[in-house]
Amino acid sequence: MLKIALQKSGRLSEKSLELLRECGIKLASGDRKLKMEADNFPLEVLFLRDDDIPQYVEQGVADVGILGENEVWEKDKQVQVVEKLGFAACRLSLAIPKEVSYPGTTYFEGRRVATSYPHVLAKFFQEKGICAEIEAISGSVEIAPSIGLADGIFDVVSTGSTLLMNGLKEVEVVLRSEAVLIAYPHLDELQRKLLDKILFRIRAVRKAAAHKYILLNAPNEAIPDIAHILPGMKSPTVLPLLQPGWSSVHSVVPEDMFWDVIDELQRLGAQGILVVDIEKMIL
Repeated sequence: MLKIALQKSGRLSEKSLELLRECGIKLASGDRKLKMEADNFPLEVLFLRDDDIPQYVEQGVADVGILGENEVWEKDKQVQVVEKLGFAACRLSLAIPKEVSYPGTTYFEGRRVATSYPHVLAKFFQEKGICAEIEAISGSVEIAPSIGLADGIFDVVSTGSTLLMNGLKEVEVVLRSEAVLIAYPHLDELQRKLLDKILFRIRAVRKAAAHKYILLNAPNEAIPDIAHILPGMKSPTVLPLLQPGWSSVHSVVPEDMFWDVIDELQRLGAQGILVVDIEKMIL
């Protein structure tokens, strides 16, 4: 049995559960308990506060966990980051009142900064040679400057809308974060094998999400040029059509190349282009 710790509520929790479902792991639906077991995989899920997950994993209470990388940095526990998961992207940034002129990081010299991430901020200021007073608080960090608690804040930023609503502007991006899978450094052989199975599934799901399956009809004389821009996983599949001189081409295209490839295919005479999402992709 492998024990995985997830955030007990919030967007990161839902995305983590969705990832497990996409990996074919069946969990009971309905009321959320503090722990539950998968129906078809030796996995037990523990629902915890996200800032407690690094400690639980370090102590081996949970074998692995999914949380924001920002919490891993802040708690600074002895855990292993085994995989970046590509969702819950955000940044840890410094912000000040929007009407204040910002000359650079020297602005913070001798000033007070409110944050829920004092460890990360202290390390950043030390690297920059800045002596500032750090006010460690939890929740509602954005209000600190307006009530006179601090001259600026250091907090998680996703879109920046919360900063604007509170009369603040983002002035320094210190770190960029995303959801990660962490593990207890001393897993036994069975736990490591179970983790490897989950990693295999996660990578198949993530690889699929980054690609599209494409089908098209093309004149035979264009097939060499089309094969050059549609290499697929090894090479495209080419099947003859009933109509003489034409073939059907099947391939896989990276999502970030998709529209450029479509334009080039049309230039080469491709017709009837179909694009399909890929559920899983195993190389």
